[in-house]
Amino acid sequence: MRHRVAHRKLGRTTEHRIALLRNQAEALLRHERITTTLPKAKELRPFVERLITLAKRGVQAADPKGKTLHARRMVMRDVVNEDVVTKLFDQLAPRFMERPGGYTRILRLGVRRGDAADVAQIELVGSEYDPSKAEAAKAAGDGDEGAPKAQKSVGQRLKAAAGRMRGGKKDSGGAKTKASKPARGAAKQTSTPRKAGGS
Repeated sequence: MRHRVAHRKLGRTTEHRIALLRNQAEALLRHERITTTLPKAKELRPFVERLITLAKRGVQAADPKGKTLHARRMVMRDVVNEDVVTKLFDQLAPRFMERPGGYTRILRLGVRRGDAADVAQIELVGSEYDPSKAEAAKAAGDGDEGAPKAQKSVGQRLKAAAGRMRGGKKDSGGAKTKASKPARGAAKQTSTPRKAGGS
């Protein structure tokens, strides 16, 4: 019986599992959204939320040498990339200052084609599409061609990711691609059935 046994082992030794979580936490804090398997996402969630809470505590102290430095060192035990740690303390922690917890969101994407593993997207709350900000940016740009494109909503991103998981096209519009050759031995498709005299 597995009573009161916390955490998933993810088929790895302790050192490998911790290294995996550290790498995924760094990627999530850098890109604010990653795609992984559902058990890994569920294990990553408390790991990242603890780091964000530590960063919030350091920013809230606002003491240049005391708790801020200690919180930064506590975070750097798990995230060794200084650019990611700087982003966490300068951008992400102030964003979540009024939020008491729940900094991440897990969105299920379906199953992976190769091994039918449950795939999920884990993202930081607040990194999704905001229509009011997009309109303000569009109004500020006034027809600038170099302006960045507006982000997709959560539902649109889920549909696109699920389409990629099923082997759909990556982009719906654009230039037509060349048709690939049929595999060797593949039958040619005809409009006439074989029984009716087709080949």
